[in-house]
Amino acid sequence: MPKLSVIVPFYNVRQFAPDTLRSLHLNASHDFEFVLVDDHSKDETPAILEQAVEGLSKVARVRYVRHEENGGLATARNTGLDASQGEYLTFLDGDDWLARGHLGRLVAAIEELGCDFVRTDHVQATGLARTVVRHPHGLRGEVLDPRGAILPAERSTSVDYAYAWAGAYHRRLLDRGLLHFTDGLRTAEDRPWIWKLHREAESFAVVNLHGVFYRRGVASSLTQIGDVRQLDFIRAFDQVIEETAADPDADRLLPKAVRTYCAIIAHHLAETDKFEPAVAKQLRTMSAAAIKRMPQDLLTDVLDRMDLRRSSKLRRLRRQITSAKAAA
Repeated sequence: MPKLSVIVPFYNVRQFAPDTLRSLHLNASHDFEFVLVDDHSKDETPAILEQAVEGLSKVARVRYVRHEENGGLATARNTGLDASQGEYLTFLDGDDWLARGHLGRLVAAIEELGCDFVRTDHVQATGLARTVVRHPHGLRGEVLDPRGAILPAERSTSVDYAYAWAGAYHRRLLDRGLLHFTDGLRTAEDRPWIWKLHREAESFAVVNLHGVFYRRGVASSLTQIGDVRQLDFIRAFDQVIEETAADPDADRLLPKAVRTYCAIIAHHLAETDKFEPAVAKQLRTMSAAAIKRMPQDLLTDVLDRMDLRRSSKLRRLRRQITSAKAAA
């Protein structure tokens, strides 16, 4: 069994894949396994991967899988999980990269702590600028209860830091069904995943590592594209609400889930200019329907506690729903 499996999906990233692959080479060990998943790229990415596999195979174990159809990041990660064999698992996106030696330090941290998973900081790379982004949980290097790190509702917590690649995960989580993503989600795929992990895993820790470089501002990234795929955040958060509502601690946890959902809706409504006109209209319609589905008493309390800028957008949407119902 490899000590660590690194799952790396690629899709149309010919410009950045060489940097990603070079960083894997700088982190390679014969005890590590790199699972490279091409999600049916239409550019030169597959050729770059095929060429890299030979060199990587000399310094680590390598599995290369190519999808016959594009399935999105969540599905590509699931393919990697199903192909992986490591005792520990981690992720990297095909346009990001790692600092030299980061994977070795990551494995050492989770082995020393003996917990289900560890979470790390990361470096945000925007052009030539570099900014360290810290995990919101302040206590470092101690084994904690993941469920306890979901709250408080009014602050940024572990479930708001949803980056799957910022950490490492013991294989027992995979065996328990806690590491797979919701197939087909094109965006916000990390949100139901991180909530499930924090609700159902038994132990985690945050460690002072920031060896993952997250590339922002990439033109081909879904965060920069205003097409219909962006609206998958609705399906992702509907799942968070549904699963959290069924949790034994729903009374405590659901306010956090509703508040986060509302904040994300408000964020997207504030950026409608980046969407294609038909998608912007669909965003408003789907957001209104999402607000209608939420527990209304809880929604009222959340809006009362939110800042005026965001709550005003959501209240207007809520009033439109009420007016439309009255007119009908």
